[in-house]
Amino acid sequence: MSGREQAERLWSNIVELGGRRLAALGLIGLVVFLAVGLGAYYLSRPAQETLYTGLSREDVARIGGVLRDAGIRFDVSPDGAAVLVPYGSTAAARMLLAEKGLPQSAKSGYELFNDLGSLGMTSFMQEVTRVRALEGEIARTIQGMKGVRAARVHIVLPERGSFRRDQQPPSASVVVRTEPADDVSGAQAIRHLVASAIPGMKPDRVTVIGADGTLLLSGDDAGSAPTGKMASLEKTVGREVQDNIRRTLTPYLGVGNLEVSVAARLNTDRTNINETIFNPDQQVARSVRAVRESENSQNRAAQRPTSAQQNLPDQRARSDGNDASSNETSKREDLTNYEISSKTIQTVSDGYAVRQLSVAVLVNRSRLAALAGPDGPKAGIDAQVAEIEQLVASAAGFSKERGDSVKVAAVGFVNDGQALEPVPPLSLSEVMLRQSATLINAATILVVAGLLIWFGLRPALRAILAVPEAERAALAALAPQAVPAAGVPGAEAAPALAPPDRAGAPPPGPPAMASLIDGMAETMGLSPQKRLEQMIDRDEEQVAAILKRWLVREEPA
Repeated sequence: MSGREQAERLWSNIVELGGRRLAALGLIGLVVFLAVGLGAYYLSRPAQETLYTGLSREDVARIGGVLRDAGIRFDVSPDGAAVLVPYGSTAAARMLLAEKGLPQSAKSGYELFNDLGSLGMTSFMQEVTRVRALEGEIARTIQGMKGVRAARVHIVLPERGSFRRDQQPPSASVVVRTEPADDVSGAQAIRHLVASAIPGMKPDRVTVIGADGTLLLSGDDAGSAPTGKMASLEKTVGREVQDNIRRTLTPYLGVGNLEVSVAARLNTDRTNINETIFNPDQQVARSVRAVRESENSQNRAAQRPTSAQQNLPDQRARSDGNDASSNETSKREDLTNYEISSKTIQTVSDGYAVRQLSVAVLVNRSRLAALAGPDGPKAGIDAQVAEIEQLVASAAGFSKERGDSVKVAAVGFVNDGQALEPVPPLSLSEVMLRQSATLINAATILVVAGLLIWFGLRPALRAILAVPEAERAALAALAPQAVPAAGVPGAEAAPALAPPDRAGAPPPGPPAMASLIDGMAETMGLSPQKRLEQMIDRDEEQVAAILKRWLVREEPA
């Protein structure tokens, strides 16, 4: 029988069931499906669900107290930042906490102004609320940065005075908890973020502190840099040198064949250098003064002779003597002012300088032996070590004048430098043990489905598909009788069907015919015509013999 014929036969059987039976079967199937689905849902749902995440310790303590008073069971996550409640209790717990104003950490920004009324507010209260809102908004922004788990900001805004000459600048302090705890790469960014968010604040007025009490950034005076900042800076420089060395040697030696250790000593003292340089070879005449003086003088004097004749009246004494002198003076003065070139250098250094580097490199000896070849002598390995030492010195920025030291040694690595052994896969018992809860839920669902089918669906189908008593009696009337078929060749011992007696009990027949009748009786709701057609399809000759036998019996009557 082809698939199409089977489909047509199945459809005809379904149609012949009738509307009442089809509706009952659909209703039972729907009930079983809903029962199995609801059972799977309730058995597979999680025991607890998250109420809030990212909470502070204070909020977790307050939420726990409120839930405990309300009789709601709760649990806290291992990191202490989330609260979990039983499945289905989330809405009620959130409504209860909302009435209590929890969690409070969610209202740390400008939402604070939503709960403030315009009446009864003083200027002091408004200023305090403004500072709290500003602190909360900045803390939210910092917590959104990579690696920051929690942050708290404290801002000091001084009061503005009308008659004050010197105004105090604003300041702030930030406490951050990072993951990992020694990550200080974002401290400088946090400082500039806070300084930019507050009017009039400078970055050097922001102090950043770690959750473990380490002072990350404080002021701009490098000379007073704390020990924690110096240690973190030295660690950062050492890590950079290690990365340079690894990038240089990994293509040559391979991964897992070398170990690098770098110790950096830095100098973060602030340096201020003032230098003035004079160059006497470069002269420029700024002014020139020339003075010229010339003086010429002559003197002449006539004198009478001293004699007695001078004292006589009317006597003229003759003077032949005459004194004459001359003086000539010449003066010359030249003055030239020169400008000597000078150079002034002022250097201010706020960074750091590497004081000393110590580098130690361990190389896997077996790797060097493999590179040298099977017959390579020890000198070949020594030459490779010397070459590696030169590469390390170049990658680390080695300086002999600074006192740096580089040491490269070839040693045997544990497990020959191979990676760790992979974790063995879980055994079947361990897998079953870890999935025990899931397996129990699945087994429970299967048991519930089986019970529903066995005690619900099976009796219902049996009741719906049961053959009515009248049809069963009609089918039983076709009981076989062992009579020879007259006129039918080869049917001497063919069984014949006798009409049922008045009591309705079918006469006994052979097992073959009994099975045939049982199969016919199992047919659901077939008309007599359909039943006759099925009997003819199964054994045409036997049915013909039975009909002939009936006709022969009915003729004498």
